[in-house]
Amino acid sequence: MAFGQAGVPVRIVMREPGQACLWLLNALARPVLFSLDPETAHQWAIKALRNVPLPPAAPNNPRLAVSAFGLDFPNPLGLAAGFDKNGEAVDFILRLGFAFTEVGTITPLPQAGQSRPRLFRLTPDGAVINRLGFPSQGHAAVHARLALRPQKPGIVGINIGANMDSGDRPADYVRGIEAYADIADYFAINVSSPNTPGLRDLQRADALDDLLARVLASRDIATERFGRKPVLLKIAPDLTLAGLDEIISCARARKIDGLIVSNTTVSRPATLRDPSANEPGGLSGRPLFSLATRMLAAAYQRTENQFPLIGVGGIDSAETAFAKVEAGASLVQLYTSFVFKGLALADKIKRGLVRRLAQSSYPRLADATGAAAADWASGKLNADNFR
Repeated sequence: MAFGQAGVPVRIVMREPGQACLWLLNALARPVLFSLDPETAHQWAIKALRNVPLPPAAPNNPRLAVSAFGLDFPNPLGLAAGFDKNGEAVDFILRLGFAFTEVGTITPLPQAGQSRPRLFRLTPDGAVINRLGFPSQGHAAVHARLALRPQKPGIVGINIGANMDSGDRPADYVRGIEAYADIADYFAINVSSPNTPGLRDLQRADALDDLLARVLASRDIATERFGRKPVLLKIAPDLTLAGLDEIISCARARKIDGLIVSNTTVSRPATLRDPSANEPGGLSGRPLFSLATRMLAAAYQRTENQFPLIGVGGIDSAETAFAKVEAGASLVQLYTSFVFKGLALADKIKRGLVRRLAQSSYPRLADATGAAAADWASGKLNADNFR
């Protein structure tokens, strides 16, 4: 984790105390963090963020409010799973202006994940490659930490996965529902990471139907005690359209609450410049934007408003966030741009979205959802339109 591009001076714009504080933290932290390997930098950042006092986030413009899968979000921005894997910095993240954050991916038993090095910062490309493999402290440790924050504001999703050596991976997801039903605001079912061998096989129609049946049955049992918690499915951007059709058909039949589009990609665009581009693992960040947004638009067309979508992949500005909404997203998540653009990014994007709405005919951001889905799905729109 790092908070800006190495070697680029940061100019502190004195708008308000909270934002100036974030810019100052970026200026101080960036040289140190960029001097470290990416995974060590990320670990240091998490430890530091737990202890940094921040003023409350700036108020949200009501035009940015979104209602999705039974929850009310004051703005559409979330921090994607992968940054705060073990729920160590939830409240700090929410004070940065994000409406929600997603903890995980969490596995039932603690596991180390893949061997290091396994995280690569592609600075000239605004991208990251990871092959972490679900390093996790496990259900018990993460639950104990999150249980200490009852009644605190903000929406916290729990992203659940399976242990690498599990003999029954669907059972691991059921355990995740059982473990977190008391504190999760929603669940994300991660079957799309490319870094756990065989995990993406769970996206196949027969395997996915069995998985969702078991997970939703467990959720419904827990509903009697803890209330109904939405269940979302996180999919890969590398699916064929036929594969997407199967997933959407299964998701609609099982009546899941939402879809997260998308995870990292195993593809490598020819435009990548960094020497680490050939490292195996999942690619995220700017180069993922077109691929993930086309998949989002295709999914939006196929869901026919049966459930909302969260758009993920390559968001680094108000323009790219707005593009995700017009492609079909009700909410958006970012992560990699947080590495390169810093702690004030959520506030900057929200301000930009308000300006964008002022220039448009949409009364509220939610009114823009899906307006350009056909153009994205057909390829008429791509990343070149938003840079």
